[in-house]
Amino acid sequence: MSGYFKPNKGSNKMKIDSSFVGTPLKDYTTTVTWRATMNYAAAVGDANPVYFDDDGGKTIIAPPMFAVALTWPVSEHIGEYIDDKNFPVDIIKTQVHYTEHLAFHRPVRPGDILTIKGRVAAIMPHRAGTVTVIRFDAIDHDGNAVFTEHIGAMMRGVECVGKSRGQEDLPCIPSVSSEGGIKWEQVIHIDRMQPFIYDGCSNIHFPIHTSVGFAKMVGLPDIILQGTATLAFAARELTDNEAQGDPQRLKELSCRFTGMVVPPEDIRVQLIQRREHDNGTALFFEVHGKDGRVLSNGYARISG
Repeated sequence: MSGYFKPNKGSNKMKIDSSFVGTPLKDYTTTVTWRATMNYAAAVGDANPVYFDDDGGKTIIAPPMFAVALTWPVSEHIGEYIDDKNFPVDIIKTQVHYTEHLAFHRPVRPGDILTIKGRVAAIMPHRAGTVTVIRFDAIDHDGNAVFTEHIGAMMRGVECVGKSRGQEDLPCIPSVSSEGGIKWEQVIHIDRMQPFIYDGCSNIHFPIHTSVGFAKMVGLPDIILQGTATLAFAARELTDNEAQGDPQRLKELSCRFTGMVVPPEDIRVQLIQRREHDNGTALFFEVHGKDGRVLSNGYARISG
């Protein structure tokens, strides 16, 4: 659900009715390959052996953030998957990726045959327009849940008709306390080629990340790093620093996208709070670029 829209000042205001909450999406089925899972890990420089080492019959797994690559074919063509002829698909071009939440039920593995089921989970008015949330559930061949994704899209300048709907069914994210200080920080250099590498290895393609001409045409200063790539770098650091390198302990991951990374640029993944609970450890993090926060309200849950 990546995109960028430059509004036409002379156009009539577009609208979406909140009664579309619950609208189903057509199913999408895909087979996971080892090449795709390894490529995704390589895209963000994650050399964790569990993603690559199949020596002696070991079973490799996909990085947790690989989930976004599995749902991308639906997000990329969302207008074709919305199973309601009355849905105003023209407004989709106004959306930008606003929030991301992933719940991991078990690792994705090469050879998995997954069916992605989706629906419009929430439509909520916002001071900048309307936020629409799509829920994806990845189900394996045996009918078991593999991961659940909630993608929030900001539709700038789009009016929400009707009251907010679906918000009460969205994942509940704990709030960070006023406790100060940074627990740790990791600086990651994002070079000029990183958006191209992520594009090619993840198959998540949108031209604001790889076409300078297109990016400038829609009002951006240059190509920008994919938001899911920024989150994947954060997931890598959280796994290595807080889960002893075991990605299977990462049970939840979420954030809000609040800024742009324009390569070449250094980003700083910061853990700002850690809270122990009966069901694991809650981690609160941010990612900063040269002009401030690019990823806010970061939350992860690590099992014990």
